[in-house]
Amino acid sequence: MHLTLENTEATLLDTHLESQNLYSEFIRDQNFAVIPSFILESGEELLNCQIAYKTWGQLSARKDNVLVVCHALTGSSDLVDWWRPLFGPGKALDPTRYFIFSANTLGSPYGSSSALTLDPRTKAPYGSNFPNTTIRDDVRAQKLVLDALGIISVAAAVGGSMGGMHALEWTLCTPRNYVKSLVAVATSLYHSAWGIAWAETQRQAIYMDPVFDEGNYEQNPMGQPAAGMTAARMIAMLTYRSSESFVARFGRKENTTARQGVKVRNIAPHLSRPVSANKNIDMRPLSRNSDPYFSVQGYLDYQGSKFLSRFDANCYLHLLKKMDSHDICRGRTTNKNGISHSDDVIKAVCSRAPFGALVVGVSSDVLFPVAEQKHIVDVLPEAKLRILQSRNGHDGFLLEFEELNRLIIEHLQGKHPEMYKGAPTPYQVPSLVYQRAPSMVGEME
Repeated sequence: MHLTLENTEATLLDTHLESQNLYSEFIRDQNFAVIPSFILESGEELLNCQIAYKTWGQLSARKDNVLVVCHALTGSSDLVDWWRPLFGPGKALDPTRYFIFSANTLGSPYGSSSALTLDPRTKAPYGSNFPNTTIRDDVRAQKLVLDALGIISVAAAVGGSMGGMHALEWTLCTPRNYVKSLVAVATSLYHSAWGIAWAETQRQAIYMDPVFDEGNYEQNPMGQPAAGMTAARMIAMLTYRSSESFVARFGRKENTTARQGVKVRNIAPHLSRPVSANKNIDMRPLSRNSDPYFSVQGYLDYQGSKFLSRFDANCYLHLLKKMDSHDICRGRTTNKNGISHSDDVIKAVCSRAPFGALVVGVSSDVLFPVAEQKHIVDVLPEAKLRILQSRNGHDGFLLEFEELNRLIIEHLQGKHPEMYKGAPTPYQVPSLVYQRAPSMVGEME
């Protein structure tokens, strides 16, 4: 099955083009598409551009009952993993009412083209030579896949954090009225200096690990620049939560076990091959035996270990840069100096976005403060702002499921009442084993 857009063709595949990427096996039952020649926003050509995606539900006869759900920085196409409580009959992401589409972004390790992909020119993995991609590149590539699926229009683009950036760009990179409504959660119109600064600290942590070797490390969980990746994830966790949440959860409790080397965990036991040999990576240069070991340090160690088991360093650096490039006005105005745009300019850019968008902020978010959500509402046509009251910081959008579920349902039912008429389409919910499996990328634990 083929599609054409801007003289670019893509083909839906029965199987993945490559099998050497261990990380892509972490995601169950993905579909794949390939674009033989895809010109990135930078002007570089990506050959055999692969897009990994998942779908749920049934496409309507009108082919317009589509929800595009966009994942956050280290998420994947498997929204049932990271937004599980929002998925299912009667929930916000309802496969009995909608055809739900979620794709893995370019540069992520979970199946789409990335540093782990073989470069057709060299027959070797791209590694650190994988070209920079942007949020808009993702939208353009994924739009080709939707066209191949025969989709006429999108009922709503939904996403949080980096996924919210994608949701915004879905309304701006596609023809007017192609996306009928928008749900943008804990995100921004452009990545702020604050966000870029936090990303830079994480990049430097990885760069300074000698194992990184300018991106020329062994590309599997055991070959990772462990010290750099663990430190980067610890830094990130401080931006994803809040002071109040850490104090309430950990206080000054000491950890009852001695600090060990960071352990690469087999977080995907269903794989045909093990992720690791259950080996500890020596982290002692970063922690002396005489140092105190508090409960909060154990939590950060756990997060570092979990991240090291499931993500690739080159891919992580790529996605941090992708977020930094986000600016809905880039290339759409005459401003070339990188200075802040006036609201009038931003409103003109956003004028093609659907009316009445739902914008959701998290009250304690320090990474994408509520002020940034208010700014989005100020410039989108007739948008509405809702605030999740949470002490969990930015990760509130991955934890405050009950309230977020209610807000999205209320929005979608108001914008698309026709989707809720008549009997729901029969749908077999994933097995109980799948529903109760530990989340690979979510923060529910």
